[in-house]
Amino acid sequence: MTVSKKVKLRLNVFFATVAILLITVFSLYSLGYLDELFVILAKDNHIFYWMLLVGFLAEIVAGSMGMGYGVICTTTLLLLNIPPHVVSASIHSAESFTTAAGSISHVKLKNVSKSLVKKLAIPAVFGAIIGAVCLTYVGEYYAKITKTVIAFYTLYLGVRILLNAFKSKQKKSLKRKTNLIRLGLIGGFIDSFAGGGWGPLVTGTLIKNAFTPRYAIGSSTVAKFILTVTAAVTFIFTMGIQHWNIILGLLIGGIITAPFSAMLTAKLPVKKMFFIIGLLVVIMSSITIFKSIF
Repeated sequence: MTVSKKVKLRLNVFFATVAILLITVFSLYSLGYLDELFVILAKDNHIFYWMLLVGFLAEIVAGSMGMGYGVICTTTLLLLNIPPHVVSASIHSAESFTTAAGSISHVKLKNVSKSLVKKLAIPAVFGAIIGAVCLTYVGEYYAKITKTVIAFYTLYLGVRILLNAFKSKQKKSLKRKTNLIRLGLIGGFIDSFAGGGWGPLVTGTLIKNAFTPRYAIGSSTVAKFILTVTAAVTFIFTMGIQHWNIILGLLIGGIITAPFSAMLTAKLPVKKMFFIIGLLVVIMSSITIFKSIF
């Protein structure tokens, strides 16, 4: 029942998006601008189409594993030599829409604790603003160093995802005391500065510290949506909208996949997925580090 409700909501978003896209394409065709659109989309070595594929695959992973969207997108974009500040700005702009759909799903399914969202989201907003402002400055003037630091961070996240493939089922543990304000602040900063990492850090910590998984995931998703919008707006004010073809590709790719990711959750071999994705992130991050240093 839970999965069917989530799928129904995501299908509505999917069909609405497809309808808008079809109307837009038809309007451009009628006005004679369709050829110009294809020329624009072919810019930067057809990066729009690559981002379409990345957004599609990243949303499958995020939908089935509950994490990984930002990590996969960040690792791929860094490998393609996109500047770090443009990477994070593009991912958060696209994620503003995909996390909105996930948040609505969790709210409708009553998976959200308002008090937990408040304790995570308020400090996360401050963390996201600080992270975005810092990245805009250091990403522009110290791009090589920033790129290397973020690549090391995605390498660490890749190792953590990889280790999940070998974890045995945890026994029920006592709920540990968690400093939610500090967790939200650090999570918001890292997610905004590094282009991802909220899921493995915040959601992972909540579940590890014996919060009810349903409320941990639902509340964390809503808090993530709030920080994502904050980061996206901050990037718009500090650097404007750059590389909209990356944003559009990630957004459309994610929306196409989103309705079906809930259905895939029960069917995909999650441990094997952890292993494959973790390995890919480790390899791509290592290549980025090697290219940055040498």
